[in-house]
Amino acid sequence: MAGFGNGARRYPRSPGRTRSGTGPDSATLGIIGLVCAVAGFFALGIVLGPAAIVCGWLAMGRTWAGPRPVPALVAVVLGAIDTLLALVWLAGAAGPGNGLL
Repeated sequence: MAGFGNGARRYPRSPGRTRSGTGPDSATLGIIGLVCAVAGFFALGIVLGPAAIVCGWLAMGRTWAGPRPVPALVAVVLGAIDTLLALVWLAGAAGPGNGLL
């Protein structure tokens, strides 16, 4: 049987098929979290803030120990600020004055 491509019948858990915590997935998750955090300041902060926190946390490898990628850490911090501001805004909007704060 002819194989399609080089190494079509590799071991299923070879490094090319499994995802490690330090590969491009964590860099991508960090950037996605950063984009969610920045976009959350302008719209849907109550949704995008926690999404940024989760993406940043997963990009950091679910731990605070060891070296952390900068976009992931910024995503967690900005996501927390974003969520807090959205909750303050919602609490202010539910009050008797219906103002921002």
